[in-house]
Amino acid sequence: MTGVPEEVAVPSRRNTTLKVIKGAKAGGPTPPRRRLVNRAVPAPAEPIERVLERLDREPVEDPTEAGDLTVVGDPAEVEDLPDPEPEADEPEAAAEPPGATPSRRARALTALLVVLLAAALAGAGVQGHRWYVDRATDQARRAAVAAARQAAVNFVSVSAASVDRDLSRITAGATGDFKDEFTRGQAQVRAAVVENKVQSQGTVLRAGIVSGDRRRAVVLVAVDATVRNVKAPDGRPSHYRIQLDLVRDRDSGDWLVTRLQFVG
Repeated sequence: MTGVPEEVAVPSRRNTTLKVIKGAKAGGPTPPRRRLVNRAVPAPAEPIERVLERLDREPVEDPTEAGDLTVVGDPAEVEDLPDPEPEADEPEAAAEPPGATPSRRARALTALLVVLLAAALAGAGVQGHRWYVDRATDQARRAAVAAARQAAVNFVSVSAASVDRDLSRITAGATGDFKDEFTRGQAQVRAAVVENKVQSQGTVLRAGIVSGDRRRAVVLVAVDATVRNVKAPDGRPSHYRIQLDLVRDRDSGDWLVTRLQFVG
């Protein structure tokens, strides 16, 4: 016998049909079900005992060559068999619940929000730093103008009765070249004030900054003064326009005059 027929129907004592299906692969998917219909079996051409004896004498085929054989019993029992369930040790490819992992669009949106937030924070930092610098510069300029106003008043407000104190006040508000020059000529100034009985008192009219930052500034100050001396005991008005160059002291933070000149 060269092979096993696709189907061999043999009546049995239980009046059932033995069906042999060939071709199922090991570990492969379950072959599709086929509805079996009971049909009348024609009478065999030879006695059934001879057929069975001949089949018993046939060599047994190697299952690896002939393919796996699945034996299905009673058709009624075949139709009622439950669907095969996955084995417990095999992981089921269960669908992931919605929202378990973000979608590509959600990830892109999140990344965009992170970038926008970082840009907003960076912009806020830049704006905050700029605001701080502008505010500090504005405060420094106002302080420089105030120091220039006071220095101009000190320079034109000198009296013979308080000459030493007045000259010391001017020196205390000076630095650099201006302080050196004024210190060198301080004795001559004092002698002239005392000899001429000078009494001068100044008042600032206007003051404005020409240029400046947090370290240096140039300020113009308009000053009126009433000057009395031996030649003008009743006093005479004087008007000055003074330009002052100032620098901010690193230690004390005070604005000091580095240069003073009359400009009109």
